Amino acid sequence: MHSKLGRMPKKNEVHLRPDQRTKLLGIVRTGQHKARETLYAHILLKSNRGWTDTQIAEAFDVSVDTVRRTRLRFLQGGLKAALQERPRPGAPNKLTMEQETALIALACSKPPEGHQRWTVRRLAEEAVKRGLVPGIVAETLRQILKKTPSSLGNSKAGAGATLPPSSWHA
Repeated sequence: MHSKLGRMPKKNEVHLRPDQRTKLLGIVRTGQHKARETLYAHILLKSNRGWTDTQIAEAFDVSVDTVRRTRLRFLQGGLKAALQERPRPGAPNKLTMEQETALIALACSKPPEGHQRWTVRRLAEEAVKRGLVPGIVAETLRQILKKTPSSLGNSKAGAGATLPPSSWHA
């Protein structure tokens, strides 16, 4: 069976209905949608116009796989499925809240003899030595400490800081 243009139709071609095309044009023209949703709308519109996967990928600076996955989501689940990605599960938490609390308390404690302050690497080693955690890399510890509101690098701030009486009335 040949299409109007005299070529064989592709197996996974996108054929948008007028209402679908109108919805996609609204998404790309308003600028009030998530960036990925707008990208997927562009991909579907260009697919509908007969652009190749490679042309679309180059035009929008994405991989050919992104174009293929978007088109496949449309063909399998319709417009709504194509415009949204499946939720990504992410990595599970590496430590319990109790372990994180213990690490923060350690970071707020007095550094070892002969050192002015804790380093992230030294904290990680000490946490394992004290049995607070079975093992931890410095980067994980750094990310935990980054979430805390205290400034451990500043001797005038943090858990052990005391404010001068002149600032009590502020």
